[in-house]
Amino acid sequence: MIPFAVHLPRIGDTRMALSSSQVRYLRSLAHDLNPVVLLGNKGATAAVVKELGQALDIHELVKVKLSGGDKDERQAQIDVLTDGTGAQKIHQIGHVVVLFRRNADEPKIALPR
Repeated sequence: MIPFAVHLPRIGDTRMALSSSQVRYLRSLAHDLNPVVLLGNKGATAAVVKELGQALDIHELVKVKLSGGDKDERQAQIDVLTDGTGAQKIHQIGHVVVLFRRNADEPKIALPR
């Protein structure tokens, strides 16, 4: 049992399939970003998911620094964050993950085809 798992109602799953060139482009944009959301000892809580949702609405592409733990714990945290916000995991290195969610009203990032 994962102590930090939060069961949230799923937001309408509006994830779009990204091509490999789009993922590569988003990874290049994320390279210079600093983590916007930092997870603490409690992990992915409902409040963190809400804040991440707001950050994704504003920026579309967000870096998140995960709390310590083994690989399975970090993957569980990523699953909670992506399921709770409807975001897609673009890239992960160690304790840092890059998430993307398209803002349907005002897209800020122009993706290549």
